[in-house]
Amino acid sequence: MVVQAGIPQEQKATPTVAKRLVALDGLRGLTVLLMLLVNNVALDDATPDQLTHAPFGGVSLADLVFPWFLFCMGAAIPYAHASFLKQKLSVWAYMQKALVRSIALFAIGLFLTSVLARAPVFALGVLQLIALAYFVAAVIYVFSPRPLPLLMVSGILLVGYWAALRFVPVPGAGPGIFEEDRNLLLYLNQTYLEPLGLRGLLSVIPTTALALLGAVVSQILRAPVRKKEVGPDAKVTDPAAKPRPMSLELIALGTVLTLVGWLWSFSLPFSKTFWTSPYILFSAGLGTLVIALFYLLFDLRGWRFLAFPLTVPGSNALLAYVAPILFKVWVLQGWSVGGQSLQKLWLNSMVGLSGPVIGGWLYTLSYIAAWWLILLWLNRKGVFLRV
Repeated sequence: MVVQAGIPQEQKATPTVAKRLVALDGLRGLTVLLMLLVNNVALDDATPDQLTHAPFGGVSLADLVFPWFLFCMGAAIPYAHASFLKQKLSVWAYMQKALVRSIALFAIGLFLTSVLARAPVFALGVLQLIALAYFVAAVIYVFSPRPLPLLMVSGILLVGYWAALRFVPVPGAGPGIFEEDRNLLLYLNQTYLEPLGLRGLLSVIPTTALALLGAVVSQILRAPVRKKEVGPDAKVTDPAAKPRPMSLELIALGTVLTLVGWLWSFSLPFSKTFWTSPYILFSAGLGTLVIALFYLLFDLRGWRFLAFPLTVPGSNALLAYVAPILFKVWVLQGWSVGGQSLQKLWLNSMVGLSGPVIGGWLYTLSYIAAWWLILLWLNRKGVFLRV
């Protein structure tokens, strides 16, 4: 884990350094902001359905936050691998770095899980699952970095996962049973994995597929620019340093993934809890379409002013995830004034000022705005949390 500090402006860039893909930071930032919104909404019964997790078989906006984190993580794998190739480091050095990153991310996840439980806990939470999926996807990527093989591996993982849920008998229930309170994954979790603190371990299979789909999107964007795309007299440079002209590839891929995921849900329901294959494809498809839109607006047309509100949290996503959780538990909920926690005091003051609905929105939006300003200040100082 590294906290990177800023460097002098004149040393920050050279002509050989590849430009950062703004579209990816944009999706990552949008995901962070959605996470802060969903985790801190204070409207009780007035909460919009899209800001609450959908019932079994459905998908809401809130259900896209976690998979989009994984999707963005997967999209970053080709850039990390390209950096190793550029430095002419060995495959084993890359594997070692991926393992160290996974262990660090897993450790941070355990720490957050224990903070939330207010006791030492060994369990698979958000960051732990991301760490495991990242490592498996990073290893697979080394041996099949091209988009088509990645799509094939992802498809094999998802079809195999679906087949297990559909055809492997559930003890005491029979094959093909997939209900919210009765299915193969629930049985395996409760019987074998939960006593070991590994409930949800099998979700590494579909989440790895999701990360690989993110890597496919990056590979499409990083593909070499062809002469016919930019004109016969144009100079074709490093694809990571020069945005490609927009093609239909991303739009087609996003549309196909979304549509196939939706159609597949008639065979196996959407489920965030169990990471079903249709849910993976549907989430990846929507994420791909968002990246396609952001790539067109931010990287091709250069409308960076539109991207700026998203890239502030997007370029420091790990810190933007960890810090608000710790602050909320340790300070807002841990400190009190006049018998009220700071969180209750903040919320009640907003509600008293504007009523339960408007006041609830004021609390939530002011909390998000406060963290956005903190992240902006940290970005200006060049402080980023990396693993």
